[in-house]
Amino acid sequence: MKLKFDYRYVLLLAIPVAFLAETLHWGNIVQFLTAAIGIVPLAGFIGEATEELTVHTGPKIGGMLNATLGNAAELIITIVAIKAGVLELVIASITGSILGNLLLVTGLSILVGGLRNGTQKFSQPQATTNATTMILAVVALMIPAIFGHSIDVTHHQALQPFSLGVAIVMIVIYGLGIIYSFTAREDDTPLVRPSAHDTHVAAWSVQKSLIVLAVATIAIVFLSELLVGSVEHVVAQLGWSEFFVGIIIVPLVGNAAEHLVAVQVALKNQMTLSLEIAIGSSLQIALFVAPVLMIVAALMGVELSFNFNQFELVALASAGVVGVFVIKDGKSNWLEGAQLLALYLILGVAFFFI
Repeated sequence: MKLKFDYRYVLLLAIPVAFLAETLHWGNIVQFLTAAIGIVPLAGFIGEATEELTVHTGPKIGGMLNATLGNAAELIITIVAIKAGVLELVIASITGSILGNLLLVTGLSILVGGLRNGTQKFSQPQATTNATTMILAVVALMIPAIFGHSIDVTHHQALQPFSLGVAIVMIVIYGLGIIYSFTAREDDTPLVRPSAHDTHVAAWSVQKSLIVLAVATIAIVFLSELLVGSVEHVVAQLGWSEFFVGIIIVPLVGNAAEHLVAVQVALKNQMTLSLEIAIGSSLQIALFVAPVLMIVAALMGVELSFNFNQFELVALASAGVVGVFVIKDGKSNWLEGAQLLALYLILGVAFFFI
């Protein structure tokens, strides 16, 4: 019997190193890097445990689990960052996650899928619906920021309650999307992304799935404490900005396992599913994770709002428009993937110097 290599078990070795780095004072850079590496496989195990539970519970409850836990790792990291007062990282991670999924993951999936399979086709109505929802979500995120840039200093305190109100509306829309996905006919397009293993037969029991989910979540909480706790020192030593860590590093760490799945299914010529994973993750960040962070911050008494800077607004608008044009015809080729990656690279370099 041929054993399948699982990279996650190798990356798990970074977890004890991260804790030893803090205890034995091996340096903040070692602590930061090993904590980040350790979160990657744990996020993968959360995703796999959720998929296994979906097989046992059925599509409706499974859809709820997927909608709630799809970006659990990044949600945990950013909540820890709110608690630590690293608010610039929190806001930047929202932008970075949306850009990462729309440009990096979608672009890489289209590139490698196109190089192996030639021109790939996917469900145009489904992709168009998700793209339209993504544009609406991005606009909803941008409105409070534009509002904040437009009002004078004396009224600036209105930005947080306005952002909180927008967050509540977005969560309601996300909830309605989940309800719609449960009641839609087969020819309709659901707003909740499917599992990457919809035809998967359960390999884990419910008990094992719950244990893995609980252990991975707890471990991510502790690693997030180490990651966030070392950010200030790391940015000083490496010359990075807190903004760059939030917009590039945190999204890559929190979503790396999911990104890999999107690329793998694209290689198998399952482009519809690949786009559902990438765009669906962006939707979840914009409509669920970002609003939850606003509500959590308010409950903690922390002043947090959708106060994106002007370059973030340009980046979000650009990514949304380019993404729609790439998928609107229901076909993709490797050149379009390279173009999306080029835009992400350009934005990434700009973010590094901001």
